[in-house]
Amino acid sequence: MKTIPILIGIALAACPLLQAQSVNYANFIRQRQMPTGVIWDMPVNTAGENLSPLAINPGGAQFELWTVNNVTAKDYLLESRYVGAYVPVANVTITSEDPYTVIPRTRADRPFTVSVMTDGLITGDPNAPEAATMVNFLRHVQTYGASGTGSGIDRTQATLLMNDVITTNGNHTYNFAINSVPGANRAKIRGEERFSVFSLEDYQAPEMQLSSQFIQIWPVADAAIAGMTPGQVVRFKLPALTLTFNDLYPDSTTYAQVYKGTPQLGKTGTIVPGSSIVINDTVPQNRTLSLVNYDAAFTDDGVWTMEVLTKTPFGVDRLTYVSFSLDRTIQMNASVTTTE
Repeated sequence: MKTIPILIGIALAACPLLQAQSVNYANFIRQRQMPTGVIWDMPVNTAGENLSPLAINPGGAQFELWTVNNVTAKDYLLESRYVGAYVPVANVTITSEDPYTVIPRTRADRPFTVSVMTDGLITGDPNAPEAATMVNFLRHVQTYGASGTGSGIDRTQATLLMNDVITTNGNHTYNFAINSVPGANRAKIRGEERFSVFSLEDYQAPEMQLSSQFIQIWPVADAAIAGMTPGQVVRFKLPALTLTFNDLYPDSTTYAQVYKGTPQLGKTGTIVPGSSIVINDTVPQNRTLSLVNYDAAFTDDGVWTMEVLTKTPFGVDRLTYVSFSLDRTIQMNASVTTTE
């Protein structure tokens, strides 16, 4: 009997539900024998390794890592790997400028990199089975829609963009300057790109997924300032403002700042009290803020600029701005007469 050690610590870490509430989930590995279809489920902990409970037949076996919510009974497939007699090994890793590791993610205007590590491919042997000499590398894209988050998405509806053949062992790097998720407004893309490695079908086993990972693509944020018009002259008390924020990145700090003078990119000003929003989430967020009694941020009269900035793993970006004139000087015209 051949037993296979299954490393599950990294795979479980890929599920945000487990990271947040691991005590509410039960985990198991499902081993599916090929070609018989015999299934064996084995409970596992959130980290560690286990030996396969069944012998690996010549047709190989598919190992699936599942977790089940103990309250709702909702199950989630976290990862799937195929093991066979001469099936190659592959591992897909996606990285971006965002260091978040639970699920790779990036912004619609940013690049990302896909690395495919292959091992066990037979080279230079003309008698080797084709399934032992090459694997297929696939790229799928899928939109979440105008306001979707990917929850409950049917990944069978994804569009295949690329199918490359890999015939050598080692690391294969693919750099993508921009995503290809469908959408007319490229700044407002919401969706995912999935990269998978599949073995070839042969007489012993069907085509099987060796490794797969996806990256989520989130839109570029935008903002608006209501209550102040460009060039407006403000006398005495500053007006109440409404700040509207759309699609704030899941890891972002957004705020309004003011400085004296006309708009200047990269200028550091005074943060307006009550204008900061910190987002630490898994999906983009929309917010609305009201600003009142913020006069203390303005030290004297003249031309001023208020701008909304957002800080993300990709840097600091200006979302919107407005310039206006502040004149709080009281002028009195009077005359004094005396009677003698």
